Amino acid sequence: MTIKRAASYALLAALTVTSSVATAAPSSADTAGHAAFALTSAAFTEGGTIPKVHECTSGGNDPRQHNESPPLTWAGAPTAARSYALVMRDLDNNNLIHWVIYDIPVSVTSLPQNVDHAYRPTVPSGARQVYYRGSASLYGYQGPCSPRTVNTYEFVVYALNRASLTELTTSSSTQTAARIIANASLGSARLTGES
Repeated sequence: MTIKRAASYALLAALTVTSSVATAAPSSADTAGHAAFALTSAAFTEGGTIPKVHECTSGGNDPRQHNESPPLTWAGAPTAARSYALVMRDLDNNNLIHWVIYDIPVSVTSLPQNVDHAYRPTVPSGARQVYYRGSASLYGYQGPCSPRTVNTYEFVVYALNRASLTELTTSSSTQTAARIIANASLGSARLTGES
């Protein structure tokens, strides 16, 4: 092998190594080594079936339907978060918002099953919920209501840059709340389920 050819191979090898390093896929952890912001539920896995107990009771005759919110847990939120909010949407019904809960204290990293249907639920203390106007009229969670189709429901938890969304009141709409939450977001984590 000539010296010229050997030099060409060495240059080609160096370029290949540089190119593969530059195009390596990012890891699921951020640069500080922390896990990515993630939302999970003990009731169903990502893309899985949402149990009947979490489906709405309006218009249904199934005794297993109780309109109970699912248990949710999150981890890996941005360290600058000052509170959390959660928005649930029906992705197959024009992104209809089924649930908004906000002013969740930054010390809280989960929601229990069956959060009270109240403007200020008992748990988590300090949180507030938006009034749902649709197939039912109530504060808080309105479960999946698609008896003839299988729809995808999205739960998104937001880490917010404010401790309280003081401009939201008992008469705020779900759309207004979702917009204000998105504007205050430092990051979010998503979980979907089918029903």
